[in-house]
Amino acid sequence: MRVSQTNLAGDLLIDLSRTGEGPLHERVKRALRSAIRSGRVEVGTALPPSRQLASDLGCSRWAVTEAYGQLVAEGYLEARSGSATRVRWSGDRDGVVERPAARKVSEARFDLAPGLPDLRAFPRRRWADAVRAQVTNTAFTEFGYPPPGGHPRLRGLLAEYLGRSRGVSTTAQDVTVCMSVTDGVRRVCRALRSQGITAVGCEEPGWTRLRQVIRAAGLEPVPVRTDGGGLRVDDLAGHSGLRAVLAAPAHQFPLGTVLVPERRAALLDWARRVDGVVLEDDYDAEFRYDRRPVAALQGMDPSRVVLLKSLSKTLSPALGIGWLVAPSRWTDILHRIDQAATHPPVLDQLAFATLLESGAYDRHLRACRQRYRDRRDTLVRTLAGQLPDAPVSGIAAGLHLILRLPAAVDTAAVVRAAAARSLSVADLAAYHATEDHAGHGLVLGYGNLADSMVEQAVGHLRAAIEESR
Repeated sequence: MRVSQTNLAGDLLIDLSRTGEGPLHERVKRALRSAIRSGRVEVGTALPPSRQLASDLGCSRWAVTEAYGQLVAEGYLEARSGSATRVRWSGDRDGVVERPAARKVSEARFDLAPGLPDLRAFPRRRWADAVRAQVTNTAFTEFGYPPPGGHPRLRGLLAEYLGRSRGVSTTAQDVTVCMSVTDGVRRVCRALRSQGITAVGCEEPGWTRLRQVIRAAGLEPVPVRTDGGGLRVDDLAGHSGLRAVLAAPAHQFPLGTVLVPERRAALLDWARRVDGVVLEDDYDAEFRYDRRPVAALQGMDPSRVVLLKSLSKTLSPALGIGWLVAPSRWTDILHRIDQAATHPPVLDQLAFATLLESGAYDRHLRACRQRYRDRRDTLVRTLAGQLPDAPVSGIAAGLHLILRLPAAVDTAAVVRAAAARSLSVADLAAYHATEDHAGHGLVLGYGNLADSMVEQAVGHLRAAIEESR
């Protein structure tokens, strides 16, 4: 018997006013039967004890036990000694069709899509221990509504951590805990709009989702081209009135480039000249393999840069924990205009603070960095062996690479053919906001690809490409 996800014997809403006339136990039986046949009470669900249901309905216990007994005899319920009475009926009876089950989300067997870390590597034990410690030791006063901007302990630890690891210059007061980078961009856009800023420059190509968030906030996303040196800062002069730009200087998505030093300085000069602000998406900054670490742009001018980061690529997007570091004047605006903003649960904030304070988060990142480097090397080597006419780029850091395909290959058709083989890949064209493509190809993420499946995944990809020529 399939057990319902809500299989505990809890509350059960039974409306006797719609069951017509007759003895009470018959009305209880009809109400239960209707709930079962409609699918509202699913197969495997444990019904409340007869004493509890009788109390809820305001009737005698005998009426409930009699109704249960008749439904057992009719095959709707199953009663076992020492166990709860459960629903067993799940078929099509008397022309009544059972409510269809919820559609299951299909997952590709071979995950080469960008955007996820290795979910198998999530530190379950450390996280569980950290949460358990907070539940056990946290003062009861912490169980109220979270303070604006996030828990002070986490904000303080983040300020220290970012200063040490990313060269960020800030204080706890200017760190705001949010749900994700997407959530952070949404908050900043609301603040920008309140100050009369109506447009945000966006790297082209770049994350489609962030452009959508900017547009939903009432601002115009303005495409700004990128090349091998990152954002083309000189192009900003061609957009009159633009005073904000979103960029990923440490590791641009999807091209994987790094903003070169002369453009980093030029971008900050532009922000000062137009009295503007740079939204720095610190994307994939922790994972570098063939180059030295690049400090955050924020450290060069904290008064002109808002830094955004989350745990989505380092631990898991399911945690819903991110942060933004803003200049003091912007922090005040953020907290004032977004007082109803959603925050991560306080216990989760404190659990992550524990990982930061104990060094467990640093150790996790070091282990992941080596794991991803080995996986990248295996993937690049396998691609070179099976697809020698498809060069790769953007492999010095991060969790994805670009696979350039011959002009005769339809990349959209490759994505469809790969999906038919349970292989998930992304079309580079999907991240462009304009038709000005500098070539076409695929974006391949290797963060959530099992090491043992690299060769099989590339084999399926080769077959999809051959089919799409």
